[in-house]
Amino acid sequence: MDENTMKEKQVLLDNIDKIHTTEMGIDRIRKNLKLDIDDVVDYCKNKVLDKACSICKQGKNWYCEIDNIKITINSYSYTIITAHILK
Repeated sequence: MDENTMKEKQVLLDNIDKIHTTEMGIDRIRKNLKLDIDDVVDYCKNKVLDKACSICKQGKNWYCEIDNIKITINSYSYTIITAHILK
Protein backbone atom coordinates (compact mmCIF):
# COMPACT_ATOMS: atom_id res chain seq x y z
CA MET A 1 0.00 0.00 0.00
CA ASP A 2 1.54 3.31 -1.05
CA GLU A 3 1.72 6.40 1.14
CA ASN A 4 -1.10 8.19 -0.73
CA THR A 5 -3.45 5.21 -0.30
CA MET A 6 -2.65 5.10 3.42
CA LYS A 7 -3.38 8.84 3.77
CA GLU A 8 -6.70 8.46 1.96
CA LYS A 9 -7.65 5.49 4.13
CA GLN A 10 -6.77 7.53 7.24
CA VAL A 11 -9.03 10.39 6.08
CA LEU A 12 -11.98 7.98 6.01
CA LEU A 13 -11.08 6.50 9.40
CA ASP A 14 -10.61 9.96 10.94
CA ASN A 15 -14.10 10.91 9.76
CA ILE A 16 -15.84 7.65 10.73
CA ASP A 17 -18.36 9.61 12.85
CA LYS A 18 -19.59 11.45 9.75
CA ILE A 19 -20.61 8.24 7.99
CA HIS A 20 -24.36 8.01 7.52
CA THR A 21 -26.94 6.94 4.95
CA THR A 22 -30.46 7.74 3.82
CA GLU A 23 -33.66 5.83 4.66
CA MET A 24 -33.52 4.34 1.16
CA GLY A 25 -29.85 3.51 1.72
CA ILE A 26 -30.69 1.64 4.93
CA ASP A 27 -33.28 -0.49 3.11
CA ARG A 28 -30.94 -1.10 0.15
CA ILE A 29 -28.00 -2.14 2.36
CA ARG A 30 -30.19 -4.35 4.55
CA LYS A 31 -31.62 -6.08 1.45
CA ASN A 32 -28.29 -6.42 -0.43
CA LEU A 33 -26.39 -7.82 2.57
CA LYS A 34 -29.39 -9.84 3.83
CA LEU A 35 -29.07 -8.18 7.25
CA ASP A 36 -31.60 -8.54 10.03
CA ILE A 37 -30.31 -5.72 12.22
CA ASP A 38 -31.57 -2.24 13.12
CA ASP A 39 -28.41 -0.16 12.82
CA VAL A 40 -26.92 -0.81 9.39
CA VAL A 41 -24.76 2.34 9.61
CA ASP A 42 -23.11 1.02 12.78
CA TYR A 43 -22.66 -2.36 11.11
CA CYS A 44 -20.93 -0.72 8.13
CA LYS A 45 -18.75 1.51 10.34
CA ASN A 46 -17.54 -1.54 12.26
CA LYS A 47 -16.66 -3.27 8.99
CA VAL A 48 -14.72 -0.19 7.80
CA LEU A 49 -12.86 0.05 11.13
CA ASP A 50 -11.81 -3.62 11.00
CA LYS A 51 -8.05 -3.92 10.43
CA ALA A 52 -8.69 -6.51 7.71
CA CYS A 53 -10.80 -4.05 5.68
CA SER A 54 -9.29 -3.06 2.35
CA ILE A 55 -10.09 0.59 1.59
CA CYS A 56 -9.43 2.31 -1.72
CA LYS A 57 -10.60 5.62 -3.13
CA GLN A 58 -11.60 5.83 -6.78
CA GLY A 59 -12.98 9.11 -8.05
CA LYS A 60 -15.58 10.41 -5.65
CA ASN A 61 -16.09 7.17 -3.73
CA TRP A 62 -14.34 4.97 -1.20
CA TYR A 63 -14.69 1.23 -1.68
CA CYS A 64 -14.30 -0.85 1.46
CA GLU A 65 -13.97 -4.61 1.09
CA ILE A 66 -14.09 -7.12 3.94
CA ASP A 67 -15.72 -10.48 4.71
CA ASN A 68 -16.87 -10.89 1.10
CA ILE A 69 -18.77 -7.58 1.08
CA LYS A 70 -18.07 -4.25 -0.61
CA ILE A 71 -19.31 -0.99 0.94
CA THR A 72 -19.41 2.15 -1.24
CA ILE A 73 -19.10 5.50 0.58
CA ASN A 74 -19.20 8.96 -1.04
CA SER A 75 -15.91 10.71 -0.20
CA TYR A 76 -17.45 14.20 0.06
CA SER A 77 -20.64 13.60 2.04
CA TYR A 78 -19.61 10.38 3.88
CA THR A 79 -22.91 8.86 2.78
CA ILE A 80 -22.98 5.07 2.46
CA ILE A 81 -24.33 4.69 -1.06
CA THR A 82 -24.65 0.93 -1.17
CA ALA A 83 -23.17 -2.36 -0.06
CA HIS A 84 -23.01 -5.67 -1.91
CA ILE A 85 -22.02 -9.26 -1.30
CA LEU A 86 -19.06 -10.03 -3.57
CA LYS A 87 -19.52 -12.94 -5.93
